[in-house]
Amino acid sequence: MLHTRMPSARSVCGDVALWGVLAATTGYGFWDAGSASLVLDLFLPLAVLVVAVPWSRRRPGAAVVLVNGLCALGLADSATPGNAHVLSLAAVSCLLGGRVAAARRPLLVLAGCAAVDLATCAVLRTQPVWWLYALTVLPAALLLPWLAGRHWRGRRELVREGWRLARSLEERQHLVAERARLTERADIAADMHDSLGHALSLVALRAGALELSPDLTDRDRADLAELRGTIADAVEQLRETVAVLHDPLGTDTGAGMPVNDTVEDLLGRAVASGVPVRWERRGAMPPMSPLVERGMYRVVQEALTNAVKHAPDCAIRVRITHEADRTRVSVVNAAPSADGPSHAGESPASGVGGRGLTGLRERVTVLGGSLRTAPDEGGFHITAVLPHQATATARPGTPAPGPGAAPGTPVGTRGSALPSESPPHPDPDTDTAPGTVVPESAKRLASVRSDARRRSAVAFVAPVVAAVFFVPSALYLAWQLTTSVLPPSRFEELTTGRPRAELAPLLPARAYPYPSDQARSASGPPGARCEFYRSGRDLLDEVDLYRLCWSGNTLLTKDTVPANRP
Repeated sequence: MLHTRMPSARSVCGDVALWGVLAATTGYGFWDAGSASLVLDLFLPLAVLVVAVPWSRRRPGAAVVLVNGLCALGLADSATPGNAHVLSLAAVSCLLGGRVAAARRPLLVLAGCAAVDLATCAVLRTQPVWWLYALTVLPAALLLPWLAGRHWRGRRELVREGWRLARSLEERQHLVAERARLTERADIAADMHDSLGHALSLVALRAGALELSPDLTDRDRADLAELRGTIADAVEQLRETVAVLHDPLGTDTGAGMPVNDTVEDLLGRAVASGVPVRWERRGAMPPMSPLVERGMYRVVQEALTNAVKHAPDCAIRVRITHEADRTRVSVVNAAPSADGPSHAGESPASGVGGRGLTGLRERVTVLGGSLRTAPDEGGFHITAVLPHQATATARPGTPAPGPGAAPGTPVGTRGSALPSESPPHPDPDTDTAPGTVVPESAKRLASVRSDARRRSAVAFVAPVVAAVFFVPSALYLAWQLTTSVLPPSRFEELTTGRPRAELAPLLPARAYPYPSDQARSASGPPGARCEFYRSGRDLLDEVDLYRLCWSGNTLLTKDTVPANRP
């Protein structure tokens, strides 16, 4: 089944308005001609415009050919080649340039129309004025409006591309905002896992210790056992929530650390909660980056959380060693007893709980350090080596910091650009450094700008080139017409029977080379050679011709051939 695309009401109104304007110019031309044919000079052009105006949207080249046919018919007029159809030709040619992006096929159409006009002049053997009209006015009506239409199209595309780029930037801002929202979800997940999970583990451990107190009744022990189970369920629910909220790893390096909290405070709270932890610090405390301090805090916090969760009541040794350019943090927990909790033998990196060590490894890596985890004599050993100043270590698939990033800012920290962000768009009109990645939107905008500038240059250069081509022809034709003029006063002085040598001072430099067929067919003396001269210098109107017939070098006859005026 064929589906025909119906034109919009706006398109129909525009076509009707354009047809009305062109019909008005056609009607004025018919009225000004006076004795023009009603069918050929009014009804036929109006019917052609009825077809050509709608075609200017779907087939603009065909519309130009139709209207140019009206101009070619005008060349057959014996009175004047000029008519109002040239305005219609300029209008549809402008629409051709504005509605067709390519240049090759429209140029072929324009060249074909110009060739048809010149061929019409050659077939009809028209007067020089008709040739001048076909060489200057009609090509100008074809070429210049087409160039103006192309320039108009280029400007519209530039504006449209600018708005399209603005919309894409707005959409990109929405994506950046969405990315920030997801990052905030990841921050919440990190806070819940690192801080709240640690606190709940300590509460569960303390409840277990109170359960063994001899001063409690059986009812108190049952309540404490129920409390410890409730806390264990809360920890499991927390893990499930973290699994939902957690973003791709490595998007945060220090979220969730309590304000002004230190490693000493963390270890003090663990000891107060009954965790059997011993710790020591070797070497003087060096000046460290806040990011590194948060990283060291997280290493100790995660190690204590895992030890309490997987090996409760087991001794934990924490050692912090400050070297010349780095700090080594070592946390070792002993193996759980055989009668310990059933989950004590699980691997610290198993299940959902393994997310903590994996995220911790990411955090240490982006700070420029390293993290090693391994079993140790039945227990578990975590060793982290951190530089005193954070250095960015790019991970696979992670963009490096931009040129505007602060020194020492690691990749993936809160201060770095979001992955969906890209560096500012370079100006496509300026030189960019080698290796700079130009965004696709900037390339597209530069392409549209280049096309618009090229069209503007062509619109300026093409008339100059056309003038260089047509002006010499027009000047040569004008020179021929003006140098073959025999003024009426001199024509009266010519006397038949006198030799050419005596009459040479009265004759123009050359004879008129383009007499009409009617003038050539006029009867003359048998065997005589006739020459024609124009009686006036008017280039845009037909004037009377003087005919001089010679027998050898003697003037036999002279007469006047009237011009064919309507």
